[in-house]
Amino acid sequence: MKSATILNKAIKEMPVNSFKCEFPAKSLNESFARIIVSAFVNQLDPTIAELSDIKTSVSEAVTNSIVHAYRETDIKKAQNVYLSGEYYSDGKIVITVKDKGCGIPNIKEAMQPLYTTLPSDERSGMGFTIIASFSDKLKVSSAPNKGTTVRFEKRIGNT
Repeated sequence: MKSATILNKAIKEMPVNSFKCEFPAKSLNESFARIIVSAFVNQLDPTIAELSDIKTSVSEAVTNSIVHAYRETDIKKAQNVYLSGEYYSDGKIVITVKDKGCGIPNIKEAMQPLYTTLPSDERSGMGFTIIASFSDKLKVSSAPNKGTTVRFEKRIGNT
């Protein structure tokens, strides 16, 4: 019986559906990202509030990549945002937004409400706070000059 228990723990649930895309880190593509995620999530028949939470979280994560990630990099390098999503049979949605920009030296500090690296641009510093409040789980990983990955989960419905 011990081997069966170990085997069951090793089997990872596969998503019912998934997508991956990349697009240039340009402000006009923030709305594009929201549309992609909206169309994908609509397969699960979310409430307006659930869909709004996911779209807002994507908007914040993509905007962070566009505004902050590539501000110090060579313009000749590809400056893309990578967006992916998965959903599972239990109604869990997983969205990942990734960039290959300057990275975040101190994630804990960056996740504090009102923290911004660009106060002169009148940035509110609420992006991660908003994502955290609209999602069930949030994970941010980053390394200087390697980029940042924002992964959040949201459960749809009562399943």
